[in-house]
Amino acid sequence: MQERNAFHFNGFVGVLFIILSLALGVYMLVQEQLFIAVPVLLVAVLLASGITIIQPNQAVVVTFFGQYLGTIRNSGLFLTVPLTLRKTISLRVRNFNSKRLKVNDIEGNPIEIAAVIVFKVIDSAKAKFDVDNYEEFVEIQSETAIRHVATKYPYDTFEDVELTLRGNAEEISNELTAELQARLNLAGVEVLEARLTHLAYSTEIAQAMLQRQQASAIISARQKIVEGAVGMAQMAINRLEQDKIIELDDERKVQLVNNLLVAIVSENSTTPVINTGSLY
Repeated sequence: MQERNAFHFNGFVGVLFIILSLALGVYMLVQEQLFIAVPVLLVAVLLASGITIIQPNQAVVVTFFGQYLGTIRNSGLFLTVPLTLRKTISLRVRNFNSKRLKVNDIEGNPIEIAAVIVFKVIDSAKAKFDVDNYEEFVEIQSETAIRHVATKYPYDTFEDVELTLRGNAEEISNELTAELQARLNLAGVEVLEARLTHLAYSTEIAQAMLQRQQASAIISARQKIVEGAVGMAQMAINRLEQDKIIELDDERKVQLVNNLLVAIVSENSTTPVINTGSLY
């Protein structure tokens, strides 16, 4: 199905014509000219069946004995084809809040995920005739798309080598929007935005995954500290040798590096030992 414009024109003109027809028909009845009065009154009744009122941001789908005639998108009072069946479809922007879905990420960890979908109807013919109930269709396809996207990525990682559900919210939202749009084109629906509203580990593994995150964070922090400490020790030795402040043999270099690494890497503050010289 493809949306097209239905025949319609200004309803106020139609109402005026219907009133004039009724007046003429009544007058002819009074004059006992039934062969004129009956057709005129019949025309007035038929035209009255074509009067329709459309609210802003709504569309009316017009069918005539099972045949799709078109859609009226303009708001106001209109006169369309008589004896037609007219169904109203909202063109307004709407939100759909999905339920909290329990799925497994790409690493097999059970997570809870939910999203809000912002959409609107752009093709009333597809929304009315290509799917049974486009609102239910949006709901089911949204949950299916959320599940599919959630299984493609890990919940989180500290290695920064891939997309994650928690760390790349913008990219995940864009992919979810694109996948939803591909699924909902059949229903004549445009997806304006899709955003995650809830993302967490399932309760049965939440505590264990929290400990894992803390351990991974500690390891990552330690790696940064060690890299910085080694660089600082190397810089200290190079600076001492470059400025020719003191000359260090290999044993002294090892001792200096050891002291610097202990002072920088240690969790507790270091207590310096001051050498005041020797007795001999």
